[in-house]
Amino acid sequence: METSNSSSLQKSDATVTPEVGNSEEFKVHVFSSSSELLEKLHQKWNSGAEQPYPAMYSSIFGGIILDPAMMVIPIDDHMVHRGHGVFDTAIILDGYLYELDVHLDRFLRSASQAKISSPFPRSTLRSILIQLTAASQCKKGTLRYWLSSGPGDFLLSPAGCPMSAFYAVVIKEDFSQCKEGVKVITSTIPMKSPLFATMKNVNYLPNVLSKMEAEEKGLSASIWVDDEGYVAEGPNVNLAFITHDKELILPVFDKILRGCTARRLFELAPKLVEQGRLKSVRIANLTVDEGKGAAEMMYVGSTLPISPIIEWDAKPIGDGTVGALTMALSDLLWDDMVAGTETQRLPVPYA
Repeated sequence: METSNSSSLQKSDATVTPEVGNSEEFKVHVFSSSSELLEKLHQKWNSGAEQPYPAMYSSIFGGIILDPAMMVIPIDDHMVHRGHGVFDTAIILDGYLYELDVHLDRFLRSASQAKISSPFPRSTLRSILIQLTAASQCKKGTLRYWLSSGPGDFLLSPAGCPMSAFYAVVIKEDFSQCKEGVKVITSTIPMKSPLFATMKNVNYLPNVLSKMEAEEKGLSASIWVDDEGYVAEGPNVNLAFITHDKELILPVFDKILRGCTARRLFELAPKLVEQGRLKSVRIANLTVDEGKGAAEMMYVGSTLPISPIIEWDAKPIGDGTVGALTMALSDLLWDDMVAGTETQRLPVPYA
């Protein structure tokens, strides 16, 4: 690990921009025209590799963009320099949008909390997202979208922003049902306060640092614990536990993001109660000791949809292997994504 880091640093040092004192050695290019700049951008994207972003929508441009070189947002957008923006996502699987409406509802609730007015009514936002997905021709991936207070200036207040902005992008992504167990740690990065944790805003620096903290230790991700000592969530996923009494417990959502996939899991899991495989399904506070003492533990998130956790802070969860009930819950969610009802899956009208 040390050798790798050292090599990485040496490589970084070799490519760093010379100091100002060596200005004669480094000249900044001035693009003389937009066509020259566009040519430079196309050189970056026309590498022969498949483009990961087949389509983007921008309310600033007023339409759908298929050229990745033009998939940009203004630098004076307050989402860029002040973090005044919210976002959400939806899954594209086998040509269907999964749970678009529940994600869109959460999106607009987040915007309301962040005091951002949408430039369009909900029905128009929904139509834009469907048309964007159709234009992308993407059959498997993610649809991500943002509401921003918009461009206007570089001040703190959005008062100088004439109109909010809506952006969306389709990302090709070859995800599949997670079946391998992962190892996690308790994060030392402070979690966000309830006001910001319960809205899906773009201020994800704590989430990023929490994820990096785990990766630096060679692990998958981390767990946040709240100020009362209760298990909270992962950096961008919810958590769920199965007790030795075969109860499925999801942590209370008062201080964390109410995940759409976690909500759907809570709706589907009673099927296992009916089969006698689970005793009950409930939402409750869990202490760290209760969490670590569970029979099974899992992350719950959109593209997973469930990721089994087999070790937490070097302590095995249960017997340290992927649990049968965890995979049964994963199967319920995956089947819902692949063949659920029309209320969950919206067919994309591709041309």
